[in-house]
Amino acid sequence: MFFRDVIGQAEVKRSLIRQYAEGRVPHALMFSGPAGCGKLPVALAFAQYLLCEHPGADDACGHCRSCMMMANRMEHPDLHFAFPVVKRGGGTVRCDDFLRQWNDFVTRQPYFTFQSWLDEIKAGNSQAVIYGNESDEIIRKLSFKSAMGGYKVLVIWLPEKMNDTCANKLLKLIEEPQGKTCIIMVTEDKPSVLGTVRSRAQDIVFKGIADEDLTAVLERNYGLQHDQAANVALSSGGSFVRCLKTIEVDSDTGFCFDMFVRLMRLAYARDVREMKAWSETMAEIGREKQKAFFDYALRMVRENFVYNFHIDSILGMDDREKKFATRFAPFINERNAISIVQKMSEAASNIEGNVNAKMVFFDFALKMIVEIAVKGARRD
Repeated sequence: MFFRDVIGQAEVKRSLIRQYAEGRVPHALMFSGPAGCGKLPVALAFAQYLLCEHPGADDACGHCRSCMMMANRMEHPDLHFAFPVVKRGGGTVRCDDFLRQWNDFVTRQPYFTFQSWLDEIKAGNSQAVIYGNESDEIIRKLSFKSAMGGYKVLVIWLPEKMNDTCANKLLKLIEEPQGKTCIIMVTEDKPSVLGTVRSRAQDIVFKGIADEDLTAVLERNYGLQHDQAANVALSSGGSFVRCLKTIEVDSDTGFCFDMFVRLMRLAYARDVREMKAWSETMAEIGREKQKAFFDYALRMVRENFVYNFHIDSILGMDDREKKFATRFAPFINERNAISIVQKMSEAASNIEGNVNAKMVFFDFALKMIVEIAVKGARRD
């Protein structure tokens, strides 16, 4: 992973390169910030930069032995990883048991969510943790001399998932690693990281990716037209992961739009019989598509609420959605917007938790009768 492959985050990249040039690379770093903003890609790019035998002014060389090893699924003897895993059967489990799967997964798409990783390793209902015995593995690996004569780098993805045994055993190593060692911790929930771990690392705070950077990538790499790319970027909240999800949802946008419109019309008409049929249809489409529907529905509620303020510059709807909003937006107002979002989020969470989909969608549909046909219709 090169710095040039990281979307945006120019300020963070400049800061890390400047620290290297000035010979003051911290022994431990804590990357924190909003999900999907590129913390792990920056960690991978900085790892390659530190391991590169001939780093340039703004990126790794790409030609030395170390860079060639990194290009081969990040299989470098001085690069180590720790990340949440699940137990399979009895006995102990180590990150190395999942390392090939991790390397392949991260190489394919370094922007991803925790849930995506759980799906990749087929975690099911198992809790993913960085177990206590992983600390012994880490200490053992970092006690050796550098195989290539330079830095040793450890990337800990989601240190908040370390159990207390693992975190406490690593305190001394994080505070005083041997030789030229850099430990990069990438967190999605910094307050949940053990305080004594946080205090031993230099905090690097990330911001969301700038809309213009996201727009450029979506145009260049995903073939979106400028206006479409700009709308996707605007609705992402600075998260490239959300952009990817939106693009994926867009392939089924017609379906999501039709089902959303149908539900809201049925709610207004209080047609319970047809709502039941709607629920049965939604229950049959598969969990990923169900989750995509709720993502789309949440966006539509937000956009229709904003539509009432008549500020076109902050809207992210296409022409068909805007046409529907002319009639539907008045039903999404200060009386019910928050409540609708809460009920959608609750239903989405139930789908994520494998609750019976037919029950989830029918219950949700009935609640929309109250929100749309009652609250939405009563306006001062």
